[in-house]
Amino acid sequence: MRKESSTNTFNEKQIMDSCGMAYSLSIIGGRWKPAILCRLSHQKMRYSDLKNSIENISERMLIAQLRELEADQIIKRTVYPVVPPRVEYEMTDLGKTMEPMLSAMSDWGNMHRSVTEKEVAEI
Repeated sequence: MRKESSTNTFNEKQIMDSCGMAYSLSIIGGRWKPAILCRLSHQKMRYSDLKNSIENISERMLIAQLRELEADQIIKRTVYPVVPPRVEYEMTDLGKTMEPMLSAMSDWGNMHRSVTEKEVAEI
């Protein structure tokens, strides 16, 4: 945890306050959030199905990433009062507004990968 008065904290706050792209990336960035958002953009999913669909993610990391996305109001968690408990996750209306951006990022990433792989193969 960084000190509130550190230069690094000050610089981060300044960037987040002045750059929408940096702010967006802080919400969706990280190793696992794109995988989670990709799956939830297609359908509502139970916790266990989400866990099983993302290879190599630990329970601890999945829970932490889901909590962050929920705190940012990107996804919604619904707990059904049954035994055993059933928990489902889905995109909120605010989260759904991200779908064109996520789709464009995916398209660009796939294009960039294919271009750079061709260039590496030619070397």
